[in-house]
Amino acid sequence: MATVLVKGQNTALTANDVRVVVEVGVATDLSALLVTTAGKVRTDADFVFYNQPDGPGVTVRDTGGGKWQASVSTGAIPADVDKVRVVVSVDGTGQRFGQFAPPVAKVYDQAGAELIQYVVAGLDTESMVIALEIYRRGADWKVRAVGQGYAGGLADLVRDHGVSVDDSPAPQSAPPVASAPPVAPPPPVAQPPAPPVAQPPAPPQPPAAPVYTMPAQTAPSHVAPPQETPAYGQNTPPFGQQPPAAPGYGQQPPAYGQPPAAPAYGQQPPAAPAYGQPTQQMPPVPPAPAAPAQDAPVGGPGGPVNLSKGQRVSLRKQDGSSLSLVRMGLGWDPIKKRGLFGNRETEVDLDASAILFADKQPVDIAFFNQLRSKDGSVQHAGDNRTGAGDGDDESIVVDLNRVPAHVTTIMFVVTSYEGHTFAQIEAAFCRLVDETTRAELTRYTLSGGTPSTGMVMAKLHRDGNGWKMTAIGEPQNAKQPLEMIPALGRFL
Repeated sequence: MATVLVKGQNTALTANDVRVVVEVGVATDLSALLVTTAGKVRTDADFVFYNQPDGPGVTVRDTGGGKWQASVSTGAIPADVDKVRVVVSVDGTGQRFGQFAPPVAKVYDQAGAELIQYVVAGLDTESMVIALEIYRRGADWKVRAVGQGYAGGLADLVRDHGVSVDDSPAPQSAPPVASAPPVAPPPPVAQPPAPPVAQPPAPPQPPAAPVYTMPAQTAPSHVAPPQETPAYGQNTPPFGQQPPAAPGYGQQPPAYGQPPAAPAYGQQPPAAPAYGQPTQQMPPVPPAPAAPAQDAPVGGPGGPVNLSKGQRVSLRKQDGSSLSLVRMGLGWDPIKKRGLFGNRETEVDLDASAILFADKQPVDIAFFNQLRSKDGSVQHAGDNRTGAGDGDDESIVVDLNRVPAHVTTIMFVVTSYEGHTFAQIEAAFCRLVDETTRAELTRYTLSGGTPSTGMVMAKLHRDGNGWKMTAIGEPQNAKQPLEMIPALGRFL
């Protein structure tokens, strides 16, 4: 009986030679990527697809009717290849997996017995997906259900794995035109002279329009001079009387350069229309379109990005390249208390943890009792139980290139092991550092502590071909990270 997997799960591979097929209700292409522990191919020859169907230990073949299979022989895979990722893509422009029933990936042994089955659910706008990966675990091999989709297509996926992609069309040169032999022109034919044509008299030129010239050092005549306030003792309008009304709404203004005509002595200026009567409506001014929100790249010229709750930044550098090794730092200060004999400090034991999710399913964790994720992509620097000293009290390093393809989100949480609340803890912050250059990229400061013992600080999540960071800053009541997992689903 076949072992049924869900996204993120793995199982032992019980045969050395297997066939992988992915059943989809539409024609598809199947390919494979042989990658190292860094998640990259060694050379372009490690990308096995329809134009290069044979690789070291892996072949792909069209079995007819738009169906493909990948044959994997683990004994022939080079020692420096860590995993084989099986990729399926929709064979059709504009088609997406969300238009069809979920793909079903199956693994068979050479005798045709079905070993493993995985329904790749949850796809929508993706045009290709990493269905499964066959990977080393010591001297053995295992299979993991990945289900990581790419909306940008196969070119984006293989480029992320280090394959050189030339997807720009070659310039088209104009085809050479054969030159025809020269043809002698025919002899000229004498034409009778044309009769003279009488030209109509030219119309008189209109007089040139006068050019308006502003008087030097004076204001335009249509601008009223400022009114002076009556001096003390001079007559002012009696209390209760109104000054002359301005011209009614909708009346035409005077021509440019002409002063407005004043009403004749004794005449009243035109009254404004009564309430409810129609007025000459001005055409509405359409509002300016709102500019789409942009995620600023980290590490800008002005220093790190200071994040507020809910804000996100794209983890790419100013030159457009992606970050590879980042460190999440957590800092806090001990609690300062004032007593009869002076001030004293109370040690605080905060714990930073990173919880890895495949969609909404937790699959791994790095925290004080397990300082390294199972795949090694996330490493905790160690537990700090006091908060004393400057800088980061605890830190977690993430190698984004090594994060497994099925992991879509890394959630950073903080818990207070001894039950101190954030209403008591001072100067708590979370920051992201480019571990390659040691430059601080983003910082999120906790302000206005709450009477809670846990905090969802931030998350790293896949966005297309890259990663983004989102500041969360939501309080939770938990003293250990595993207690927080049920409450994290709404942040995914």
